[in-house]
This record gives sequence, structure tokens and C-alpha cells, in this order.
Amino acid sequence: MDKHHLESSLASAKLSSLATKYNLTAAQANQFARYLELLIEWNEKFNLTAITDPHTIVEYHFDDSLALSQYVDFKKLSTTADIGTGAGFPGLALKILYPHLHMILIEVNNKKRSFLAHVAQELGLENITIYPFDWRTFLRTADYKIDYFFARASLQPEELVRVFKPSSAYKDATLVYWASKQWKPGTIEGPFVEKEIVYKLDSVERKFVFFTPTK
Repeated sequence: MDKHHLESSLASAKLSSLATKYNLTAAQANQFARYLELLIEWNEKFNLTAITDPHTIVEYHFDDSLALSQYVDFKKLSTTADIGTGAGFPGLALKILYPHLHMILIEVNNKKRSFLAHVAQELGLENITIYPFDWRTFLRTADYKIDYFFARASLQPEELVRVFKPSSAYKDATLVYWASKQWKPGTIEGPFVEKEIVYKLDSVERKFVFFTPTK
């Protein structure tokens, strides 16, 4: 078996495992398969993600994005936002799993925004807003009713907790940060840590850090 067929076989197995793990419908499983195809296709032209082999994309990007669904009741949420979404992780992946969400994707890179728009159109995803400016501009100018913010491999926590400033329209929201197990809060973001949940991505332990307003 050559490298291409081996990678394709491993990716198919990973996608099948993903569908079982998160109880995906056939339509959702097909959406993730197409998402994977588009990511690989666009990654040959633009630097969307450093990870390029298909089975690792499924594990490291898709599975890691969806892992939060095991700890948050998304059915109770209405509007969520992904800060520095890049190629759509975790925002687009969570949108596929929970199509009822209004998902706001915050991304300053024009090529990545073009990719996000193309994926949304190809997969038939509706109620997605792609916001083209940076985090500080978002906090100053955007006006949405957001339940949860997500941050995975984007900004540092001390920058993210600006959301809780008294002047922020989103000071009562919850922020979830994807972190390594070794991560420890600093003096700026520490007061906003509500809880930390350790989870496994394959054999690697990571954790979700939940930030909420100080009481």
C-alpha cells in the first residue's frame, strides 16, 4: 500500500471512529469528510494548518474541537463565537455537530476567511457570521448576544480575558480555552478561572479552561 492510500485508509478509519464517538448522522459524517477534502485541497495552495496528513487532521482538529461537547450542553446555547478560528477549529466543527447554533467566526486573515466561506457554502451550513477584524475591535464594536466564546491555538489568555472588562458588552459570557495539561494561569487571567477539565486526545492529556466573570 503506497503512502497516499495508507493515509486515505487511516483517515477513513478515523472519520468512522469520529462518527461513532459523537453519534453523527450520515449527513454530518459526510460533511466532515467533505470538510477534510476541502482542507487538504486548499492547504496545497495556502497555509491553513501546519498539519497536513488526513488522519491527523481528523484526530487533532476535528476530534479535539468536538471534545468540548462532552462537557457543555450545547443544546441550551444559541450563539457562540470562535476567536481566531483559522481554518474553522473549533467553530466550524462544532457548527456541523450543532447546526442550530449561530456561529460567529472571528478571523483577520483574508485567505482563511475565504476558505471558511467556501466550506460553509459547500457543506450547506447556515447562520454563520464571519467577522473580519481583530479581537479588540470585536469587543469594541460588535453587538451580538453571545453565550460562549471559544479559543483554541489563537490568543493568549491574558488577552482573551479582556472580554470580562466592565465596559465589554460580553462581560457576562463564558470563555473556553483549549490548553495543555501543564498550563497554569497567570496573575491577569487567574481570577477568572472557574474550572479546569482534563481530557484525553488519543493518549495525550489536555484540558479545557473555563473562564467566567469574577463574582
